[in-house]
Amino acid sequence: MATSNPPAAWPLKTLERGIMYRIGLSVVALAAMTFAAQAQTIQVNKDNRTIAITTTDEAQAIADRAIVSIGFTVYGPDQDSTYGEASKVSNAVVKALKDAGVKAEGIESREQNLTAIDDNDKVRYSKGIRFVAAQSWGVTVPAKDAAETLHLAITAGANNSGGIDWQLVDDQALESEAATKALVHAQQIAEGMAKGLKVTLGPLVYASNQTPSNAQPRQFDRLNAFAKISDARERFQPLAISPAKISRSATVYAVFSLQ
Repeated sequence: MATSNPPAAWPLKTLERGIMYRIGLSVVALAAMTFAAQAQTIQVNKDNRTIAITTTDEAQAIADRAIVSIGFTVYGPDQDSTYGEASKVSNAVVKALKDAGVKAEGIESREQNLTAIDDNDKVRYSKGIRFVAAQSWGVTVPAKDAAETLHLAITAGANNSGGIDWQLVDDQALESEAATKALVHAQQIAEGMAKGLKVTLGPLVYASNQTPSNAQPRQFDRLNAFAKISDARERFQPLAISPAKISRSATVYAVFSLQ
């Protein structure tokens, strides 16, 4: 009976060549299957001469909207007094924001809690502190008002504030700009290739694009100042804060005909 196993007397190098030969056939078969799948989309033959280009480009714009992180933390000897102080600070912060013209729908609550201090916190426990209350909001304002918004909140008692998420009101416009730049770049590359082949580049016959989510908003470090700032609004100027640049990229796959 025939067997697929080689004789034991075959040299090791002969066995290696046999294994490599089978691997080589598998790779060729896989490549053929991949090409066949691609050919179903774009037929490559003498009647369909094309150049396919993939390019990625980027567009930038200065942020025109900011979500400012506002919050506070207060401590107290008992639940009632801690909650009372938290209520006082909470309402003072929101009032300061609304008085400055921030719309109610632009003030979004994120977190609020009142909890007992862990007895492992020896420092505060030794001072008679038994409870802690905290609250935070995300406040949406025009980018130009971010510094003033932060200033008003801090001087009203928001002693745990500062993170800023920079955004664009019209994010799609920047993505479209990136895609347009990528398509122009693709055409430039195709024209160079056609010139090298001594043929004439024809019109665009197919294009698709991907706009990856690559937003990397710059954030301003959170401030932690666990002390009341009584007259800081008059004594201090708002921090010098500048809106960040927002970047968007797009990858374009374009197919041009050849004449």
